[in-house]
Amino acid sequence: MVESKIYIGLNDLASNTQLFENEKYISILRKVCHSYRVPFSFSVQEGGYIYESGEYAKEICLVLTLIDVEKSVVKDIAGDLCAFFNQESVLITENRIDAYFIRERLEYDSKEDSGSD
Repeated sequence: MVESKIYIGLNDLASNTQLFENEKYISILRKVCHSYRVPFSFSVQEGGYIYESGEYAKEICLVLTLIDVEKSVVKDIAGDLCAFFNQESVLITENRIDAYFIRERLEYDSKEDSGSD
């Protein structure tokens, strides 16, 4: 199984500054993932980036995690986010992982929980 991560900076390419609040970018990211119908998670991180011009920028970035999503779909999502967020580029990383779900339930007596005898 493959875990893909897409790193998307929030500084606009033209101004080298973040134009909107984080929540606006997060909303767009969610809509893109929902439109592709992929399972996802994301985090907000702080980092640095070196533009092709050599200029260094500190910026907030979204890190989108996709597990077991086809490589072509990951690239399509990355391209959409790069365009929508007006980025010079976005970074994709891929790692082979072992992933599994644990399912466990607690059983309880509803009479005991309600306090009735």
